Amino acid sequence: MIGVIIATLLSMILFMVGVIITVTVSKLNASRLFKQGLILFIVGFVITAIVYYFVMPTITVPNMLIANTIIAIVLIPLYLYMIQPGEKAETSVLRPVISILGLAVIAIVVVMIVSITSLDEAHDSISTAEQEEAKPLSKEETPITVAPEFARNKIQKAMSVVPNPQFYDLGKLQVQQLKGEVVYVAPVEFSGFWKFVRGKETAGYFTISATNVNAQPQFHESSMQYTNSSYFHKYVNRVIYNKYPQYIQSGEAQIEVDEDGKPWYVQTVYRPMHITNKPDMQQLRVVVIDPQSGEMDMYKTSDAPEFIEGSISSELATLENKYFGKYIHGWLNSIFGKRDVKIPNESGSETGVTPMFDENGDMYYFTDLTSPKENIDSALGYTLIHARTGELTYFGGQKNSAIMDSEGAKQIVNKEYPEKNWKGYMPVLYNIDGNPTWVVNVLDPNGLHKQFAYIKANDSDFAVFGDTARATLDAYRMALLQNPGNVGATDEATLETRSGEVNRVLVTSTEQGQMVQFLLTNDQTIYTVNASKAPLSIFLEKGDTITAQVQLLDNGTATVEEIQIKSLTE
Repeated sequence: MIGVIIATLLSMILFMVGVIITVTVSKLNASRLFKQGLILFIVGFVITAIVYYFVMPTITVPNMLIANTIIAIVLIPLYLYMIQPGEKAETSVLRPVISILGLAVIAIVVVMIVSITSLDEAHDSISTAEQEEAKPLSKEETPITVAPEFARNKIQKAMSVVPNPQFYDLGKLQVQQLKGEVVYVAPVEFSGFWKFVRGKETAGYFTISATNVNAQPQFHESSMQYTNSSYFHKYVNRVIYNKYPQYIQSGEAQIEVDEDGKPWYVQTVYRPMHITNKPDMQQLRVVVIDPQSGEMDMYKTSDAPEFIEGSISSELATLENKYFGKYIHGWLNSIFGKRDVKIPNESGSETGVTPMFDENGDMYYFTDLTSPKENIDSALGYTLIHARTGELTYFGGQKNSAIMDSEGAKQIVNKEYPEKNWKGYMPVLYNIDGNPTWVVNVLDPNGLHKQFAYIKANDSDFAVFGDTARATLDAYRMALLQNPGNVGATDEATLETRSGEVNRVLVTSTEQGQMVQFLLTNDQTIYTVNASKAPLSIFLEKGDTITAQVQLLDNGTATVEEIQIKSLTE
């Protein structure tokens, strides 16, 4: 209750100033005036405290200024009526009282103007970097392929394993890496007030793979009293507010699990910039709360315990994207001219952004950016925000510019199966062998996973659908090879050198040209090379010795990027 009490006291300052002015300048009995003012203060304090208990206004200059003005406008006229019921208030009292109320209104206007002008500074507080393009996926990497809608659908079907399942609903899904596997973590939450009163604590949480659509959810028993669905003094946001009322909370607290399987609630918070409510992206904090005891600690987001992947909330990442794209040349430019302005798309799986992991196990939030001009569905690039540091990397190279945006990728999937009403979800842009590629989940109207779609971002007609992520990725890579207009892999780390004696050769004709497939002695891998990329390969014969740069696929095949045939190049 400390936060509520402090906020309430600060909100009553202007009213008490009005009371003191009245007692000082009025010709009426000062003792009686002060007593009546004190009574009204106590009544107003109690009512305001009750309201604040539920509303939880952050103690910031704008919030307290507005609260003081509203309370003073309501209580001061009531106070003047109490001291002189049915009579006109003294002019000597009205003038200073009206003056301080007028000053309060002017101060609110000033704060609003400062809040607008500080948008430039909020943009400048973002740690940014720019790159031409992301690293291509290696052979071992597979994108996060399970849409949260599908994961939630699966978990809900498993709710019967929870003790007293009628008490609970499924809470917010959070992506996390546990024991080397990327999973969704979802707490069970109270389904209503009376369920909270009877249940007192929730039963635990679910985990389910974020990369394997065939995986089944697992329930982990771990009782929690302080949750997002608890009430009164056990509501997580209220517990944090009472200890840190001067910090603005970003979005809904999310659950993360440590190495021992113990869940913790994690909430991103920040102190506002100057006399505004705008965040300073260099001063972000995270509160980690024990859902069983209610004990909590605050850390810099980058210094949070190692098991926490997302100390930056998805809501704050969405706000950071907005500031980065919209206020790049200041607030005025975002209204007039809009030079270089970029608008984040809202196709993400979590509040407009989509979490993903790099090869080092670090989590990022992905968002593609588009033009503010209507009827333009091409992307201007995309951003990755580090989920612990908040550092934003913008990928705006030539390959990532003028490609279809995430909404366009979803529309391609939606038009593929109109009779079945299958829809595209969670589009994420990856660099596959040098080609920007949208990876999209295909779900039916019931949220069940049906297929994956790999769509070449600069060619709306180039799309490959498949039942599994790995098979679809391999088929997409093979389709890229068969199209002579596509570039090869750009990262040498994705290529391997193979050499040997040719044992079998097969030449076939396709719509994209002639394809040469061959086997090497004592090697069962089927190598495929497009003759338009390597014209001499059409003359390959059994017994030739070759050296090739290849990209191995998981289905026993490999695409050939470069080939040297000893008998033809000597």
